[in-house]
Amino acid sequence: MAKKIYVIEDDKHIQELLKYNLEQNGYKVRIFDSAEAFLQSSADAPDLVLLDIMLPGMDGLDFCRLLKIEPVYKKVPIIMLTAKGEELDKVLGLELGADDYITKPFGIRELLARVKVVLRRYSDRAENESEVLKAGKILLDSSRREVYVDERLVELTFKEFELLKLLLSNKGKVLSRDQLLEKIWGFDYDGETRTVDVHIRYLRQKLEDDDNDPIYIETVRGIGYRFSDKEDR
Repeated sequence: MAKKIYVIEDDKHIQELLKYNLEQNGYKVRIFDSAEAFLQSSADAPDLVLLDIMLPGMDGLDFCRLLKIEPVYKKVPIIMLTAKGEELDKVLGLELGADDYITKPFGIRELLARVKVVLRRYSDRAENESEVLKAGKILLDSSRREVYVDERLVELTFKEFELLKLLLSNKGKVLSRDQLLEKIWGFDYDGETRTVDVHIRYLRQKLEDDDNDPIYIETVRGIGYRFSDKEDR
């Protein structure tokens, strides 16, 4: 079955370019001029969203934040379309839950390759969603996408959940910031490993009794992080 891609972009030329090339590669495409147009359409969940940051009305960053808290759309991958030089917006988009970004003007081959990679990564994850991981007071249920601490449900963003799952799956193993970026964000985000640090900080605030003295997610100075494999405390 053809994958559905929603494009939220107000530039008519880019709309036509994306629609033509994506459809030529077998995707079903719907175009929306704004976030408001998407919300008013009552559209069902697509397989992927291509989202421009600079939109009339609600901008792409606010819309990304909204999608990631809506149950219907929270698992849908998002690729942000950004103008050259919007480095801060790229970082914010990724921290809000976007999966990748591509800078305008972009080559259509590069965009198609990124679309393919993100869709494949989500497909692979869906095949491994039955796993339950435990460590100390923490329980992660992949099939329900829920995390409990001391039997208390903890709300995590999509990226926080994926990061915790990766660390738990490699308990005791040191994972570098670059490895975490590649596995969770799926592309080389050169020079911006601080986005990993930000997500680790948020995870510690939600999981640890004292996030300033963590016992689960340990920092390995100069390298990255590991989930402690010490006996439960």
